[in-house]
Amino acid sequence: MSPIYLAAFEPPPVTHPTVNFCAGPDILCQVDYLSLIASLVSIVVTIAFVLWVASKAESRKPGKLQMVFELVFGYARQQIRDSLGEDPPAFLLPLALTIFFYILIANWIDFLPIPHPYAPANTDLNQTAAMALVVFVLAQGYSIRVRGFGGYLHHLTRPFELPIWARILFVPLNVIEELAKPLTLSLRLFGNIFGGIVMLWVLTALLTAIPLGPVPYVVSVILVAAWKLFDVLLIGTIQAFIFFLLTIIYFGMAREGVDEEHHGGARQHAPATT
Repeated sequence: MSPIYLAAFEPPPVTHPTVNFCAGPDILCQVDYLSLIASLVSIVVTIAFVLWVASKAESRKPGKLQMVFELVFGYARQQIRDSLGEDPPAFLLPLALTIFFYILIANWIDFLPIPHPYAPANTDLNQTAAMALVVFVLAQGYSIRVRGFGGYLHHLTRPFELPIWARILFVPLNVIEELAKPLTLSLRLFGNIFGGIVMLWVLTALLTAIPLGPVPYVVSVILVAAWKLFDVLLIGTIQAFIFFLLTIIYFGMAREGVDEEHHGGARQHAPATT
């Protein structure tokens, strides 16, 4: 029997099965093994693909795929320069590009006819939250490095044009703003990818359940193909780009105003000239 027809009898993909590997609390001992497998597959495919592209690189006669990679590389480098100036952290470019290609490939794997219960890695909130936390921790650490710990705390009292008593009132709002960054970053990616496979289940399950002979099956196949082109190719690519771009933007926000503060301090300490 066709896997598409069998989807009519499968439960909706609303949970991820977990196993306990120790006797401690669930948060420490519970593992979603399917998500780990999906992540491992995505990591292996990403590394293999990048190494394959690197092996085909030719400086004298670059191919079309190499030109696409160089275009993405140049765009990422320009975005970092526009957001952080001429002295960005050395790890930001490889971090942003790794995130982009990993999310892109993890989403595009859904094009393959992988049987149930495999699901794309980004349909698990734990996966997207882990990437968002990495970006958040590195961005906050970078902010502390360029501002100093005192300057980092001072930055949480913005807007600076207000009197001190009003700035104190803004501290909780600024803290919430910072904490909301990994939350929205992870939920946006998770919601779009997870919503896609739920919609796919609806198309395959509900249409094939209608007893009208082969017509619903044909319609279901057409709708599934059209939805995968839209969801996996378009939405999957857009979500990878958004996560990649927000990673760079968050690092830019982490050093926002630093150059102006340094220039202001330099002007204050500059000797008077006649």
